[in-house]
Amino acid sequence: MSRRSMSPRGLRRAMNWWPPYLFAGVRVVHLAEDWSSARVRLRLRRFNTNYVGTHFGGSLFSMSDPFWMLLVMNRLGRDYIVWDKAGEIDFVSPGRGDVFAEFKVTEEQLEEIREATADGGKALPWFENEVVAADGTVVARVRKQLYVRRKHRAGRPEPERTESAAATGHPTEG
Repeated sequence: MSRRSMSPRGLRRAMNWWPPYLFAGVRVVHLAEDWSSARVRLRLRRFNTNYVGTHFGGSLFSMSDPFWMLLVMNRLGRDYIVWDKAGEIDFVSPGRGDVFAEFKVTEEQLEEIREATADGGKALPWFENEVVAADGTVVARVRKQLYVRRKHRAGRPEPERTESAAATGHPTEG
């Protein structure tokens, strides 16, 4: 079974055993059956702390890294190409215990993407989430930008290609 066809429950289990998450202390605690939301926990452990004993920034970012793409990809379905394009993190306060991140994709966000890509163009939506401590203190703010485009289907024109893009088989980002 490919990961793309995996159920949310199966993917949650697989991600919890995935070595980068397992050893970093990241745990997917919820992944909605309809792919509309996810919740992730990062435990503070000796091997994911920084020099001053708080959460390592790379772990804080990695706990948020794949979820916007996974949720949007699975909500839109197989007619869409969805990739991570950019990411930003703003460290707000030191994380000294378990921290959590929640992700929720709304139908309004999906409809905006569908409208933007209906003519074969791309959408570059931004999604935001906070990483919070158990007491609600904001530890970090994360922003992720996705690249979304409808896949080519028979009867629809191919995206424009430049000479170098045609040689590599990749469409331009026009």
